[in-house]
Amino acid sequence: MQSFLCFCIFLILCSFHVLVCSLNDEGIALWSFKKGIGKDPLGSLNNWNYSDETPCSWNGITCKDLKVVSVSIPKKKLTGFLSSSLGSLTELRHVNLRSNLFSGSLPAELFEVQGLQSLVLYGNFFSGVIPYEVGKLNYLQTLDLSQNFLNGFVPITLLECKRLKVLDLSVNNFTGVLPEGLGGNLSALEKLDLAFNKFDGPIPSDLGNLSNLQGTVDLSHNSFSGSIPPSLGNLPEKVYIDLTHNNLIGPIPQNGALINRGPTAFIGNPGLCGPPLKNPCSAQSEASSPGLEPFLPINLPPLEGAGGDGNARGLSRGAVIAIIMGDVVGICVIGLLFSYCYSRICACRRKKDESGFGFQKGGGKGRKECLCFRNNESETLSENVEQYDLVALDNQVAFNLDELLKASAFVLGKSGIGIVYKVVLEGGLNLAVRRLGEGGSQRFKEFQTEVEAIGKLRHQNIVTLRAYYWSVDEKLLIYDFIPNGNLATAIHGKPGMVSFTPLSWSIRLKIMKGTAKGLVYLHEYSPKKYVHGDLKPSNILLGHDMEPKISDFGLGRLANIAGASPTLQSSRLAPQQSKQGSATSESGTTVTSATTSGSCYQAPEALKVVKPSQKWDVYSYGVILLEMITGRTPIIQVGSTEMDLVNWIHWCIEEKKPLSDVLDPYLAQDADKEEEMIAVLKIAMACIHSSPERRPSMRHMSDALERLPASSE
Repeated sequence: MQSFLCFCIFLILCSFHVLVCSLNDEGIALWSFKKGIGKDPLGSLNNWNYSDETPCSWNGITCKDLKVVSVSIPKKKLTGFLSSSLGSLTELRHVNLRSNLFSGSLPAELFEVQGLQSLVLYGNFFSGVIPYEVGKLNYLQTLDLSQNFLNGFVPITLLECKRLKVLDLSVNNFTGVLPEGLGGNLSALEKLDLAFNKFDGPIPSDLGNLSNLQGTVDLSHNSFSGSIPPSLGNLPEKVYIDLTHNNLIGPIPQNGALINRGPTAFIGNPGLCGPPLKNPCSAQSEASSPGLEPFLPINLPPLEGAGGDGNARGLSRGAVIAIIMGDVVGICVIGLLFSYCYSRICACRRKKDESGFGFQKGGGKGRKECLCFRNNESETLSENVEQYDLVALDNQVAFNLDELLKASAFVLGKSGIGIVYKVVLEGGLNLAVRRLGEGGSQRFKEFQTEVEAIGKLRHQNIVTLRAYYWSVDEKLLIYDFIPNGNLATAIHGKPGMVSFTPLSWSIRLKIMKGTAKGLVYLHEYSPKKYVHGDLKPSNILLGHDMEPKISDFGLGRLANIAGASPTLQSSRLAPQQSKQGSATSESGTTVTSATTSGSCYQAPEALKVVKPSQKWDVYSYGVILLEMITGRTPIIQVGSTEMDLVNWIHWCIEEKKPLSDVLDPYLAQDADKEEEMIAVLKIAMACIHSSPERRPSMRHMSDALERLPASSE
């Protein structure tokens, strides 16, 4: 009886063990993958149960003969890391985790599943390098890692994936030279997209061997250098080759697929020349271009009087005297004209009226009397500018100097850059007028060139410069007036503010996205790929609908030309200085900040490097994101210690502070958006990396933010 009882207990235990351990090895591997997922807000994995015998009925899982062959869970807002356990799925063929919020590095084990045919991970937050094990994927046909934060070199082992048809590495931070033999080894490629990275060096000449390519070969927005290989003309004629925004030089080859291409395929390469561009090639550049043989004329007849003929005669004595006399008379005439003009300009200076903004009243009549030379009426406005004119920078400017002088003007604030006025014209139009210094009288052309280049910038997230005025001791910049103040006040309020309404998460996200778009425009689409150089919340203005507008762009340069003291840049040069005066933006909102506070937004290398870099703006943008997420000021008091916001966030991470201690308490009402806040925090951390090379581009940041849903009020 006792033995029978023991036997029954044994059977019960075995049955219990079977129930508990019923999930097969494939399911256990996927269960480990699920454990690596931090959040599943849409409940995509709710039917993944450990009590199942196999995972074949789970959402996103496809099996064949009880073996997992596909894991496809796209666009589910999943967060977490990618578990190495997927590498134990021996029959795995397809992985699609696109458009989620995964982060961390790519596990090398995943690249050891030799039968893998497609790996689609685009639109996440993966970082690190592509594992060298990628070369083991002999059957891989699709590799899409675009829109992540991956970096480093492309491993040469990738060339072992000879069945690869789709290679998309765009919108990452890859660097270095493309592997030699890319075109020869990956001859099956049908799609190649390497745009928006940091690849450099020459374009491999063997890319012309990719005869199966379709659509667009996108190499744009990198740092490829050297000349365009003529072999690219061997690509199929229907293929569009995008080489925009690189560092390519020399003539554009005119053969095969490169013939009859419009200029849009080559813009952003100042060193390129020849058709279809309007920039003609010099004889030297044509001769040095590979694949283009220079024309060498031979057997030319000798030129007359060049020394080949001993009887050739020079100029007579009388002709020489006549030429000299003509030169003397011409110089005298020019001198008289110059003296006349100088005396008229001086007379104009003496007529200066001290009322109003301090420049001449009297409308067009007074200004016309000061004109010395009148250009042809067919010339452009900028060519017809005289040094005492109000110059409109677009066709929408419907006011003149007289109207500006008669308008009601209110002093909004002063700073080292000058005074800012709010000007209300008779028709009700509000403008912001910044008055610069009173020097720089010899630098009009330099000022004109700079201000008209800035005036060409047109973007919904950039404050528009509408007009300017120059005289010897008066320089004015006329902007659109932005009514809702600046971001610094919107986040923290200001002393004396009666009521303060904190920004909701949806508004903050809107401001983040708009600011990123404005910076992308400055960095990639403005005429000179500009750097702002002094981005901070007080320079981000808010329009009627809280749409952000970046202001004060190029102000330091203009102030320097105009003779003002560019304290705009003092935070990067002398952090130990005393507090600045109140600084006023084009919004008319006066803010006061310490120099040390302003320096918190400056990238560490800005103290050492003279030439501005776009990565300075990326760093500043990251600090602004931290300020918007945390609600903290740039300088934070921790006990008896002061630390800047960047050091504080690193301190919170080291101390393993809870998320609630990091986020702005005012965001508690948006608790359901916590995953979006975490995603933005990760973006900010990438921006404030101490190494500028490791910081992503603003295009990358903007794309990452756009993948977050637009929150509703």
